[in-house]
Amino acid sequence: MIETAVRTTRLVSRPRPVLGALKVTVLSGGPSAEREVSLGSGRAVAAALRSMGHDVELADIGPADLSALDRPVDVIFIALHGTFGEDGQLQRILEKRGLTFCGSDSAASARAMDKVVAKRYFAEAGVPTPRCDVVRRSRIRDIAAAWRPPVVVKPVSQGSSIDCHVVGQGCELALRLHELVDKYGSCLIEDYIDGPELTVGILGDRPLPVCEIRTPRAFYDYQAKYTDDRTQYLFEEIGLPAACLETVAAQSLAAHRALGCRDFSRVDWRVDARTNQPYCLEVNTIPGFTDHSLLPKAAARAGLDFGELGQEIIRLALSR
Repeated sequence: MIETAVRTTRLVSRPRPVLGALKVTVLSGGPSAEREVSLGSGRAVAAALRSMGHDVELADIGPADLSALDRPVDVIFIALHGTFGEDGQLQRILEKRGLTFCGSDSAASARAMDKVVAKRYFAEAGVPTPRCDVVRRSRIRDIAAAWRPPVVVKPVSQGSSIDCHVVGQGCELALRLHELVDKYGSCLIEDYIDGPELTVGILGDRPLPVCEIRTPRAFYDYQAKYTDDRTQYLFEEIGLPAACLETVAAQSLAAHRALGCRDFSRVDWRVDARTNQPYCLEVNTIPGFTDHSLLPKAAARAGLDFGELGQEIIRLALSR
């Protein structure tokens, strides 16, 4: 049954028109805390698209220097993560200039980046998500008293699990809340879901194979993503019922659509180990694009190598 669910997301038999050589600008870098990850994604995407015969310029872009947008191109591939590149700001600039770019538009990007707003859209679409609340300075004492650990505290708008913490002791909760509110002005607190962590890539209008992430750390944090070689990514030996995996795949597409995303995304989940109930954590509109990132891994599982994945994303952008 699990193997059947995986086969439904394979793309190798799906006909795709061959693109001629295109002029492509890959945008990376940016001003966010995820800058180094973004630079790596940009290099990998540029290399993959060049392998498919495209004329690619790799540019490090930021709010103070938009000169990379002056080059006449057929399409722009955004590989920026976090603030400016993933929150709708860059997308809005490209839209105003009438430039064709891959990925979600400015409105969907802004919705997905704000975890509180995204959760509202999930709820309206019937996609389960952990209970949460927004924490501001005036509410820290009351929230610390009302919420029982374990809980997750994290920024409202941040990626790569930066400043995301699992708090297991009540005495630590107020301290963590103060730290994040001091840094960001507000933060998010939500129930910690104890169980497997899953992620699902979306390509076009189809979910890619479900991937389970196993890490010896409390959750899939920044270190687990980028520095800990003990992290495992499993597509076959997932210890969950087939019905649960099918639900996660279908609900991932529902979450993607609820936010108005397009072309591609990656949807992150945790599953309650006691009940097998999945909970959607967030939708990443510009997930990592290095050769070890989750979206390329899922695409490879579905029959697309890195170059073909980039080619398909460009095709989707040009088909609008």
